[in-house]
Amino acid sequence: MQIPVDRLIFLPHPLVAGVAPPGFGDAWITTGDGVRLHAWRAPASPGHATLVWSHGNANNISNRAEPMMALAERGLGVLAYDYRGYGRSEGRPSEAGVYRDALAAYDAERAHGTPAERIICFGESLGGAVSIYLATARPCAGVAVVATFTSLAPVARVHYGPLAAAVLGSRFDSLTRVATLQVPILVAHGDRDEIVPFALGEELFVAASEPKRFVVVQGAGHNDVLGAPELIDAVTRFAADCIR
Repeated sequence: MQIPVDRLIFLPHPLVAGVAPPGFGDAWITTGDGVRLHAWRAPASPGHATLVWSHGNANNISNRAEPMMALAERGLGVLAYDYRGYGRSEGRPSEAGVYRDALAAYDAERAHGTPAERIICFGESLGGAVSIYLATARPCAGVAVVATFTSLAPVARVHYGPLAAAVLGSRFDSLTRVATLQVPILVAHGDRDEIVPFALGEELFVAASEPKRFVVVQGAGHNDVLGAPELIDAVTRFAADCIR
């Protein structure tokens, strides 16, 4: 019997609560393989970067409205999209599929007139791996990842043991990809992350090339790190530095 690996990885949250937050509008994106994705978009203020936001494996964009608004209030543009199968987006998620979704989101932002040198690939948890992939496939100003990992296997090993790690193999191999990046990277991690061990964030950072910066969010776990004011400050500063 074949183990349905994608069902172990992806935990789609199918509902989007309410309407787009203040300052954001609904957007629809069609991927290269014809899947229709739902997104929220807030344009950047003049002179600011735009984040192409890839969320985690058990969230959707409505779960991240508050940090999105906090960053948009700083002048940053945000294009936050739901992977296939999440929120209002069509389809069923897979590793190859969410990579296609990220490419489509990026291309949609470029179509709005945002130049590559003002785009930051931003991702949290599994979305960090998606963002690192995106930055290897499209030009951008920088990459910012929060509470993410080297690959899925060591996370599975911590929680479920060596068999689960073996099943996942090299899925979402950020450790290999991050070393090839040629743009600045910010790696942020809560020092009390109970899902993705802090050590994996450190290992990912070590593997990245300069210029890079590491932000320790004191007292933050996996699901509350995005709400930390120091993280919002760090992402804002990093994005500004990337486009100077």
